[in-house]
Amino acid sequence: MWSKISHLVDGWIGGEGSLGYVVIMLIVVVGYSLTSSWIVSDDKLVGKNSAQKEGEDDPPRNFTVQQLRYFDGTKDPKTEKDKPVYLSVNGYVFDVSEGRDFYGPDGPYEKFAGRECGIALAKMSFDEEHLDNVEGCASLNLGEKNQLNEWYEKFKYYRPYPEKGRLVPDSALPDPNRILSIDFLAQYSGTATEIPEGYATAPVYIGAGDKVYDVSFGGLAHYGPGGPYHKFAGRDVGRALAKMSLDDEDIASRDTSDLDENQLATLKDWIKTFEERKGYPIVGRLKSP
Repeated sequence: MWSKISHLVDGWIGGEGSLGYVVIMLIVVVGYSLTSSWIVSDDKLVGKNSAQKEGEDDPPRNFTVQQLRYFDGTKDPKTEKDKPVYLSVNGYVFDVSEGRDFYGPDGPYEKFAGRECGIALAKMSFDEEHLDNVEGCASLNLGEKNQLNEWYEKFKYYRPYPEKGRLVPDSALPDPNRILSIDFLAQYSGTATEIPEGYATAPVYIGAGDKVYDVSFGGLAHYGPGGPYHKFAGRDVGRALAKMSLDDEDIASRDTSDLDENQLATLKDWIKTFEERKGYPIVGRLKSP
């Protein structure tokens, strides 16, 4: 049994002679029971070959708690492929897919997949109350903080696992009901040098309908600087989306009064995609023209 556990831990941390980590693992096991294509596709506007596929060399991004839950390593019912396995340690999101045997389905740490687990790791706990609580990491005692830092260093430097971005707790997101002007919206085109605390990248706002979405939560490859839709960033682009247009005239106009039923339905599909499929957080509502 000892040799088997030692072999598993060696595979997990990427080295040999990991008896100390075996002891930690035994303590945890004994104490606890282990209990993206779009509806409206980017390709339709910029062409299949020019649109960067999501997940391929994506820049560091922001994650909501709900977005992170997707990356649990289970099979995606739409693609029939295994999803990546991500987890967050004190707000830093790592791709631990190479450790799928540990963090994926049926692994000893599967409960951490798609979750913030900093407190759980610091306390060596699988309790639900210790998951998805980024803010609580600041309240750990000194010994627990040291343990948390050691886990972070293992993931980032010792293993190492690719770092994908930052987890932004719901409490740190802007009020979705605040009223934003067009001038304010224009400040969030993704070119700002100042990055909010706890974010991996500067926010990128896009207006559609009467809502404003922060597409830095997974859409940087498309809407960030250098992306095929960057001209949408910091703009109210309801008309352009409805017409599936990249024309400057449509991007600049907020007038949707002359759109036909099919175009309005297309805009509705985009909004549904932003909210349900992509999960971009709503960060405000547009002031009426």
